[in-house]
Amino acid sequence: MALYKRKKTWWADFSVHGERYRQSLDTTDWRAAQAKQKELIAQANQGKLAPSSQQFARLRFSEALDRYLADRRPRVAARSHRSESDHAKPLRGYFGTTPLTRISTDTILAYIRERKAGGISNTTVNMEIGILRRVLKRARRWHIVADDIRSLPERRDIGRAMSPDEKLRLLRVAASRPEWQVARFATILALNTTMRGCEIRELRWRDIDLLGRKLTVMRSKTQAGERVIPLNGDAFAIILEIRDRAKQFFGDNLALDWYALPHAEGYSKPDPTRPMQGWRSAWRSLTKEAGLKGLRFHDLRHHAITELAESLTSDQTIMAIAGHVSPRMLAHYSHVRLEAKRCALEALSSKRSKPVKGEGLEGGYVTKDVTKEPSEPVAIPQVHEKNGGDDGTRTRDLCRDRAAF
Repeated sequence: MALYKRKKTWWADFSVHGERYRQSLDTTDWRAAQAKQKELIAQANQGKLAPSSQQFARLRFSEALDRYLADRRPRVAARSHRSESDHAKPLRGYFGTTPLTRISTDTILAYIRERKAGGISNTTVNMEIGILRRVLKRARRWHIVADDIRSLPERRDIGRAMSPDEKLRLLRVAASRPEWQVARFATILALNTTMRGCEIRELRWRDIDLLGRKLTVMRSKTQAGERVIPLNGDAFAIILEIRDRAKQFFGDNLALDWYALPHAEGYSKPDPTRPMQGWRSAWRSLTKEAGLKGLRFHDLRHHAITELAESLTSDQTIMAIAGHVSPRMLAHYSHVRLEAKRCALEALSSKRSKPVKGEGLEGGYVTKDVTKEPSEPVAIPQVHEKNGGDDGTRTRDLCRDRAAF
C-alpha cells in the first residue's frame, strides 16, 4: 500500500484480495489523498472498483463503447441493437477519446445540459444516459456518479383513441394512394388485432393459419406478447390481400419462413427473407393529410383496446388478445368501461324523461297509477254465457239427454 506523486498529483497503489489497484486521486493535498485512498480500499473490498489488470476500465470512451456494443449484439434483437447503436452516436461525439476514468458527474451533467439545449426530449436523453450507465457499470465506475445522476421526468402517455369519424377518415385517406398501401395494411391489422408495429413487421407466413382464421405472434416486445389472435372479417380480408400481393412478386409458392411484409417492398426486388424496416414516412404523410398529425402508429393499438373495453370485454380477454397490458393501462381501460356504462345508463334515463301516453306523471311507469286506490267504486264487468240449460248451465241438458237413452 503506497501513495506516490506524479508531477504534483497523488496516486494510490494498493492490493486487495490479490488484485492490484492503481489510480489517480486527483488531489495535490496529502491529507485529502489519504482519505481518498481509504475510500478506494473500501470500494475495492465491496467489488465496486475495477483493478488495474482490467483493461476495459482503462479504455477511452469510444473504444469502450465499441466493445460494449459488440458484446451486447448476441444478447438482444437486431432491431434493439440497431436502436442502441443509433442512440450511442451523440455519446461518441461528445465523449470521444475521453478515458472512462475521466468521466465524472460534472461531465455527464454538462452533456445533459447540451442535449436539452438542442431541443432533445427527456426520453431520448434518458436512453442515451442509460447506455453510458451500462458502459460505466462494466468499468466499475458508475457508482461514483450514481447518486448525482437522476433520470429526467418523462411524459407517460398511455395513448390516444380516435373518434369514429377520425377512424373512418384515416382508413379512407390510407386507401387513396398506392404508395400508402403497406401503411394501410398495417393500420387495418393493428386496429383489428391490437398488434404492435414490430409484431406486424415480424409476421411470417408460417404464423398465419388461413383455415383456422387466426395468427400467432411468435416474437413480441415481452414474453406475454406471444399469443394467438383470431382474425375477424376485416383482418382476414387484409391478410388475403397481402397474400395476393406477395404472389404477384414471388409466385404462388410462398415459403413459410418468408415475411408477409418483405424488406424493400415497393422496390423492384423486395427480399422476403428479411422483414421490412417500417412505414414511417408514409404514416407521417397520410396522418397529416387525414388531419391527424401527431397520431402515433402505436395509438392504433390503444384505440383497438379502448374499443374492446367499451364493448365491456373482461380484463382477462383483453390481455389474451393484446398480450402484455400494464396495470396502469388496465386501470385506464376500466375507467373507459365505466364511462361506457354511464353513457348507456344516461341514454336510458333520457329516453324516460318525457311523459308517455298511458304512463303516470313525470314519466313514471303505469304501475305507479295502478297501485293507487280509485276515488269512486268501479263496477266489475261480468260476462254471462248461456250454454244450454234454462239456468245457464249445461249440466241440466246433459242429464236430460242421458235420460232419453
